[in-house]
Amino acid sequence: MLNTLKTAKDTQKSDSAYVSEPNKKLSQIEIRLKTIFENELKSNDSVLVNYKPEVISKLAQYISGKITRPASIGIAGETASGKSTITLDIIDTINAFADKEKLENVITRVNTDDYYYDRSDMVKKAGSFAQFAKHYDLDIPDALELELMHAHIKELLSGKEVYLPKYDMSGTAIRYDSHTLAKPSKVIISEGLFTLTPKIKNAFDFKIYVDVRQHVQKERFYIRAEERHLGDSAHAIYKNASQKAEIYIRPCKQDADIVLSGEAVRTRYKNFLNKIIAIVEEEHFLKN
Repeated sequence: MLNTLKTAKDTQKSDSAYVSEPNKKLSQIEIRLKTIFENELKSNDSVLVNYKPEVISKLAQYISGKITRPASIGIAGETASGKSTITLDIIDTINAFADKEKLENVITRVNTDDYYYDRSDMVKKAGSFAQFAKHYDLDIPDALELELMHAHIKELLSGKEVYLPKYDMSGTAIRYDSHTLAKPSKVIISEGLFTLTPKIKNAFDFKIYVDVRQHVQKERFYIRAEERHLGDSAHAIYKNASQKAEIYIRPCKQDADIVLSGEAVRTRYKNFLNKIIAIVEEEHFLKN
């Protein structure tokens, strides 16, 4: 009887030690992540403006394997904030890691801008995109079919292939539906003006806002306006974009898990992400 109790007690201790091991690993990952984030926050030309502490815990759960389902990332910010450039740098960095480890279907991009409604008939009637833009507000969430985007992201996260739309940004306002085949992957990433607005924000596990000073954003906007041949309408478009951003986009900053600077040197974004990827590599690849 005593031997039986002793055996049971030893087994209980062993089970307790086994259960606590994953928690220990999770805690260690959290400590390492916090160090990375804090060091970046304190550095010169930091990519980080601020972050919510709970994002560290969630990220650690994904890295440790405690959460095994795919993760979705939503990136928002005002026009010309740098969100698309940052998104492409994130994709390139993750794909470089995937190539190194010979992994497939690691990251899939869903571009929010591709969900603008087709208004090509209105552009033709107006005579040009510039004239169309004077009378049609593209700077509000209702200009996009965000409900469809939400459904597509959820399908990808559930492991289904989806045909995504493609919006022509050259000035035709044409949207080609069922244009691009998107395959489910470990990471689904989206960016756009309205990516973190109420109709779509709940589709994302990680919410990122890209912040930029107004004079930098304005300079970038006018360079882009010239490339898109907006002519004299650029002034009215910028004014409207700024006014609508105050209503629809800037409030998204408070919902963001991470606020990034849209002005940091591009290599800094990749360097920061690679420090996080290094933890993933150590936990899941170097030991094999």
